[in-house]
Amino acid sequence: MSTSIAEMTGLQILQAMAAGKLPAPSITQTMPMSMEEAAEGYVKFTARADERHLNPLGGVHGGFAATVLDSVTACAVHTTLEAGVGYSTVDLNVKMVKPVPRNETLVAEGRVLHVSRTIAVSEGSIRNAEGVLLAHATATCVIIRR
Repeated sequence: MSTSIAEMTGLQILQAMAAGKLPAPSITQTMPMSMEEAAEGYVKFTARADERHLNPLGGVHGGFAATVLDSVTACAVHTTLEAGVGYSTVDLNVKMVKPVPRNETLVAEGRVLHVSRTIAVSEGSIRNAEGVLLAHATATCVIIRR
C-alpha cells in the first residue's frame, strides 16, 4: 500500500523529491534548481541562472536569488513539520552580496533557526562553486495547523 503525500511528514516529502520518487515543483523549471539533500531543519539545492533570468542591463535579476532563497528557507522549515501541517512565507529579507553569475552551478542552503507552534524562522545562502557568498536571506514562515 502506498502512502499519500497527506500522510507524509515534510521531511519525507522533500527526501522523496530529492530522490526523484516525487516530482519536483514546477518552479524548478522556471528557476532551474534541484534539491540535493534534505535533513531535519536543513536543505541543500543546486541552482543555475541562465538567459531567462536577466535584468535590463544583462545581469542576473535579483528575483532569481530571492526566489531560490525563498525556496531553501521555506523548504528547511518544511523538513520540521509533521504530516498534514502547512506553511507559508510571511517575510523574506534578502541581502545581495555579489552578482549572481549566469550559467554556473550554485549551491543554495537553508537552515531552520527556530520553530514554534505558529511560526518558524530560517536562513539561507547562495554560494558559488568556490564557496563565495553571493546572497543571504532570513525568512519567517507561518505554520498552518488544520
